[in-house]
Amino acid sequence: MKKIHAPRALGAFAIVALLLGCVSYPERSAAALAAFQSGRFERAREGFADEKAIGSPFLSGAEAGTAALTNGEWERALEHFRRAAEAAEEAENRALAGPEALAEGLASWAFNDTVRNYDGEGFERVYVHCGLGLAYLALGKVEDVYVEGRRANQLLESEEKLYEKSYRAGGFGHLLSALAYELLGELDQAYVDYQRMEEKDVGTGIAWPALVRLAPLLGRSEERARLEEKYGLAAPPPRDFANVVLLAGIGLGPFKVGGQIPVPTPSGLVTVSAASFQARPQVVTGLRLVDEGGASQESILIERVSDVARENLQDRLAWQVAKSVARGLLKRELTQKLEKEWGTGGRVLGDVFALVTEVPDLRAWLSLPDSWQAARLFVSPGRHRFKLEAIGGEADDLGAFELAPGETMFVFARTLGTCLYVHVIGGAPVTESQEAGTSESTQGSTP
Repeated sequence: MKKIHAPRALGAFAIVALLLGCVSYPERSAAALAAFQSGRFERAREGFADEKAIGSPFLSGAEAGTAALTNGEWERALEHFRRAAEAAEEAENRALAGPEALAEGLASWAFNDTVRNYDGEGFERVYVHCGLGLAYLALGKVEDVYVEGRRANQLLESEEKLYEKSYRAGGFGHLLSALAYELLGELDQAYVDYQRMEEKDVGTGIAWPALVRLAPLLGRSEERARLEEKYGLAAPPPRDFANVVLLAGIGLGPFKVGGQIPVPTPSGLVTVSAASFQARPQVVTGLRLVDEGGASQESILIERVSDVARENLQDRLAWQVAKSVARGLLKRELTQKLEKEWGTGGRVLGDVFALVTEVPDLRAWLSLPDSWQAARLFVSPGRHRFKLEAIGGEADDLGAFELAPGETMFVFARTLGTCLYVHVIGGAPVTESQEAGTSESTQGSTP
């Protein structure tokens, strides 16, 4: 058997590791993300869907699903989000088994974190199920919506148990679930989801009016009195009302940056690597849904993705540092052995090996919005013309719609920079000729 020259082999391995580590996830996904930001969603979806180029089945599915969802490709969004969920299935099962199992997964040691399969940060796995819920809602598969909403909140609660804290999150999953239950006529279950939002203080401006509206229908007069004392009186919706629900992703979410932390050990300082989330500046702060017949409603913050991401990763910092320190100590021991056996050349190779193999993991779901927001507008049945305005950006005339008593029309929106992308689900669109005919008929009957 041919004898391998140790320093030479280690040097070759270090070079290979350096070449692999040089191409970070932000660099691999840059072209697809640029297409997404510029509104070229089909190109973005195709770029993100290439698992080999992206290097992560989870991120490939999550990013491609987001591009498809933003473009109104509901079936394709389901396909890609399912790929992400399947890639994260093992991590999700650990999370749902309990905090001990989830902690065991976090503690798993690796050569460095970038060589491990990326199954998403905890909050990212939650948002995959929110993406599935939105796609199901657009397709009218209402029973599937609350299944995904429930799954999202179970995963979030597992993260909260592990880190013994409460994130200001989970509101979007609860909202999707509540809306699904309302569509199914299961008002008691919808009430529970709105109640959880109010308890968690997420999307309260959407939740408490819904609770006030539903309380008398469910015989909860005492609860209605408590809510009105706390928040004030909610304007009652019109008789036999229809309603328009806006669900929106605002801006572009955070990205990871790498950093180094000096950690004292018995044998001296070890410099370890860690990642943190950095928020992007946002141009648009929210949306305004306008019924051109009179009423309007500004969107309400349900949860800020950037804040949830930063907190969730900060809670994982101890795990990152512990694993990085362990790797650093092993690599220091290796370097000392190489120096003892091979002199200065061995020490240099060991130092290079340690340097190029200890890099922060910058993988993150980059197409997520900065925040999830929502609005709800109650209107009388009949014909209405709606407009959606991005506060700080574009406006979009949604057109005229005929709404039946009790009907719910959904408006899905996403902002990127100042641009606004909108899809309307439900309602009966009124054509220009129909509007013109109505106008002529009205004018002809005027005395």
